[in-house]
Amino acid sequence: MPGALIIAEAGVNHNGSLDTALSLVDAAAAAGADVVKFQTFRARRLVVPGTPKAAYQERDGVPGESQYRMLRQLEMSREMHQALVRHCGNRGIAFNSTAFDNDSMDMLVAMGIPFIKIPSGELTNYPYLRHAARQGLPVVLSTGMSDMDEVRAALLVLENNGVARRDITVLHCHTAYPTHMEEVNLKAMTSMGSALGVAVGYSDHTLGMEVPIAAVALGAVVIEKHLTLDRNMPGPDHAASMEPEEFADMVRAVRHVESALGDGVKRPTAREMAMRPVARRSIVAACPIRKGERFTEDKLSVKRPGKGISPMRWEELLGRPAGRDYDTDEVIEW
Repeated sequence: MPGALIIAEAGVNHNGSLDTALSLVDAAAAAGADVVKFQTFRARRLVVPGTPKAAYQERDGVPGESQYRMLRQLEMSREMHQALVRHCGNRGIAFNSTAFDNDSMDMLVAMGIPFIKIPSGELTNYPYLRHAARQGLPVVLSTGMSDMDEVRAALLVLENNGVARRDITVLHCHTAYPTHMEEVNLKAMTSMGSALGVAVGYSDHTLGMEVPIAAVALGAVVIEKHLTLDRNMPGPDHAASMEPEEFADMVRAVRHVESALGDGVKRPTAREMAMRPVARRSIVAACPIRKGERFTEDKLSVKRPGKGISPMRWEELLGRPAGRDYDTDEVIEW
C-alpha cells in the first residue's frame, strides 16, 4: 500500500534565484520527497500596493517593506518554471507549484502539474475555486484560518464545478509561522475526514517533525512541510522551514511509522512464531506420575518450553488417566 505523499514546500525559499530553486529541487529529491512545490504568482494580481506584511513576514524580512514589494522580488518567470520542470524530471521528483491567480494556474496546468494545490488564503475565493475545479485535476485544499462551515462551502464550490469528492484531499493547517504546539489541534484533521468524507492530510508550520509523524499515524495521506537550504537566509518562510538533513530525517521517520502501522490484522509474525516454544509454557508433571494415575491439580504444573499441551487446556486434562509414566518436569502428552 503506497505511503503518504510527501511534499517538500520550497515555496518562495528560492529568494528569486533560479540557482537556489534548482538546489531546492536537488535537496528535496535527495531527502526522499515525492513532490517539490513552489509558488507561482504575479504580485500585481495578488495584493494592492501598500498592503502590509504578515507579522512573521515583517519579523524575518526588510523592516517597513510592503507585502507587494516583497512578493515582487519572489516572482518566478515562465523560463524559471520551465527550467525547474526539466530539472525535476532529471532528478526523478514531481514538480508542482501553488498558483495564486488564474493565469498562473493555466500556465502550470499546461506544464503538466499532477494536482491543483489551493492555499489556505484562497479557500474563500469563489472565482479562484471555480477555476481550479474546472482544470480536470485532483485538488489538494489547505484549510488554515478556516472553520468547518467554510471548508464545507469550498468543497461545495469544487464539487459543483466538476471535482469529485474522491479527488479532493483536505489538509489541516495552521497559518502562522512557526505554529506553536498548542495551536496545532491535530484532531481537527481526523474530524474533517469523518465529517466531510474526504481524504485528509496535514500542512505543517511547526518547528520539528513530531506533528507530521503523528499526522501520518492518524491517517494523513499527504504531508506538506517547508524546505530551505538554510534557515538563516533572508526571506519570509526560511525560519519556519526544515533544512535538507532535517527534512530527510522526517521522511525516514514517516516511512518508518507507515511500516510500523502495518495492515491492522492482529496475528503473530514469523519471528514471533519462532519465539512461542521459548516464551510460552506447557503442562508438565509436578511429581512422578505412574501410568493409569489420574491427572490432578497437585500432580501438574506449568513450565517452559511451550512445545506440549497448552495450559489453556488445563481443565480438559484434569481427571484423565496418564497414558504412561512421567518423571518430574516431563512434558505431559495426550
